Amino acid sequence: MKRNLLSIVCFIFIYMLSYAQDIAEPDFIGEVIAVKDGESTGLLEKNTVQLKTKAGASLYIVGVGSVKTRITVDGCCSKTTFKTSDDFSFIVKAVDNNTDPISIISIFKFEEKKNERRAEMSSSTTFGGASSNNLEYLRFSAKKYGTSSYILTLNEKPAGQYGIIVKNPNSLDEKNLIVATFAIEN
Repeated sequence: MKRNLLSIVCFIFIYMLSYAQDIAEPDFIGEVIAVKDGESTGLLEKNTVQLKTKAGASLYIVGVGSVKTRITVDGCCSKTTFKTSDDFSFIVKAVDNNTDPISIISIFKFEEKKNERRAEMSSSTTFGGASSNNLEYLRFSAKKYGTSSYILTLNEKPAGQYGIIVKNPNSLDEKNLIVATFAIEN
């Protein structure tokens, strides 16, 4: 009797393991997997960003004005879209998952233009000084996932085009700035 019961318990355990939805971590640091309704929808599109600095015309004409530095990504919109009502999250690969994710992962909103998406990183004015870190961030909660990733859940989901950047706190020289993009629609 005990042997039969043990066999049944083992069978149920193996059966449940075979149907468990365990999503593998992304392969490389900075890659992001979208998870919708508990299943992977694939990697988010990755883009190399351009940093563009532009001065206002008044700075050239009268010497008073502002200079802005923006992150720019080609294309009007991301291929990966979610609805505000969707239940989705992201698995983000980092160097390890011992660092507070808020200090190394940024989710920010892009301003949508015809052929590009952009976000203001910093600005300075002639008299007002400089301000940096001007990105419009989305707040998220995070939990460790696997050996070196985090699973992120957005606290709010307003419509718009967004980017995710993962910084490497252990790197002495930053490589190209890579952003993973997604969109939220009403």
